[in-house]
Amino acid sequence: MIRTLSIVTLLGGPLAVQAGPFQITVTGGRSDQTNVVVKFPLPEGDPVAYNVVELPSGGTIPAQIVPPGLTDDPKVKQYMVFILPQLQANDTVRLKPNTVNHLVEPPHFEIVEKKGAPAEWVYTSVNQKRPVLQYFHLPHDPNDHFYTFKPFHNVYDPATGQVMLTNSSAKTSKDGLYPHHRGLFFGFNRIRYQGHQQADTWHGSNNVFSQHEKTLAQDTGEVLARQRVEISWRGSDGQTFATEHREVTVYATKNGTLIDWNTQLTTTLDNVRLDGDPQHAGFHFRANQEVAKNGKQNTYYLRPDGKGPIGETRNWDPKGSRDNNRKTVNLPWNACSFVTGGKRYTVLRINHPDNPKETRGSERDYGRFGDYFEYDLTPQQPLKLKYRLWVQEGEMTVEQCQAMAEAFVHPPQAKASN
Repeated sequence: MIRTLSIVTLLGGPLAVQAGPFQITVTGGRSDQTNVVVKFPLPEGDPVAYNVVELPSGGTIPAQIVPPGLTDDPKVKQYMVFILPQLQANDTVRLKPNTVNHLVEPPHFEIVEKKGAPAEWVYTSVNQKRPVLQYFHLPHDPNDHFYTFKPFHNVYDPATGQVMLTNSSAKTSKDGLYPHHRGLFFGFNRIRYQGHQQADTWHGSNNVFSQHEKTLAQDTGEVLARQRVEISWRGSDGQTFATEHREVTVYATKNGTLIDWNTQLTTTLDNVRLDGDPQHAGFHFRANQEVAKNGKQNTYYLRPDGKGPIGETRNWDPKGSRDNNRKTVNLPWNACSFVTGGKRYTVLRINHPDNPKETRGSERDYGRFGDYFEYDLTPQQPLKLKYRLWVQEGEMTVEQCQAMAEAFVHPPQAKASN
């Protein structure tokens, strides 16, 4: 909630309205962190709409109160979410929740919906409206099938929002290199169900498609924007064989864009077999089509075992050597560094260990990378996934990537204290 200033405070800065009756103790994880996302479960029954926390060193940072997300504890009624600038490994800090009024409207996220157009996720301040993400979710049109056969998210450059870093939708399969790879996207090219039915939600072949049905929940504010949507997966007969609840969250971080991508896929059928190959199944990032033109000269991958040479890629291969495949299986993280719009960017993709095993990785020099797995989807066994991405201008180090992966897998613990 954004609070406006009352007339009695016109000569000052933010004015404290009501401090919390408790403090928040935050304990760091296994490594030193920056841009630390903290989720604090609010004590039940506390009526105060806190919007900042006070730092031990003085000053405040924004806080946002949200209901539990797709992967949060559903028993918690509300979380207070804030982002610490830094937190040392195993260090403990004590913070005080507070509520302030603002002299001017503080920077915050908005999700702008226009009929017949993708939704734009915008970070708005007094002097700037910066696009951060785009949710491409036009209704499926049989007469424009290739353009509309699956929803996905595009990512903008984190500094100005003027450069789209991802490959968006295309009218035909000839529009650039492999235009069925789009933005942040999820699907499988070898799906079987009801004995003989087959579906390929990756390419959309044989009129198979997935479609945005409705928005289930949405939160926007100073700290994050989060949207949970329902997406139907439909076979060539147009009937739904699986339903996806996809939740994407973006945070107001410094020097880059932090994205959490979570999904739950369910079915009412006895069994839906999800399968594919490393290049055409799972959860992937695809860079702008410009990277397909200059990738071999500019693209490299940064992995837990170090920085690879320009143009080198690793791909799991069922007929490949054990040593090659070992380097692509169950990677905790992988990062792609590429050039588009005249600048170099790095995208880090973190695979949570709770995701199904084994994950089999794939990389291409045109900036498409991710992993897939095999899974038997049943009413009793839904598919649950969680990934995190970090997008920044410039290059990263193995140590930076490892620290961000640790923060995702072992987040800081926050609890109330006197």
